[in-house]
Amino acid sequence: MEFVNEENRVYMEGNDLLLAEVTFPKEKKDIVNIDHVFVDPSLRGQGVASKIMLYTYNLLKEKQMKIVATCPYAIRWFDKHPEYQDILVKH
Repeated sequence: MEFVNEENRVYMEGNDLLLAEVTFPKEKKDIVNIDHVFVDPSLRGQGVASKIMLYTYNLLKEKQMKIVATCPYAIRWFDKHPEYQDILVKH
């Protein structure tokens, strides 16, 4: 599974289709908002959303960014994984 980084976005494509995506626009200099998590229906139930969230978390932590989560999936993911809440900013 290969994820691609762009500014404020991590995604995965296959056969010219968007298969998975996390978007995180900046709110402040060092805070981003995970506002969208998408996984194509053909990949659902395979843990792809969790993998792309972990990848995004690691990327943002490495960049010393903090995270606000407003996407319902991202909120649930952080609730289920308290070990990754160290860079989470609660509203």
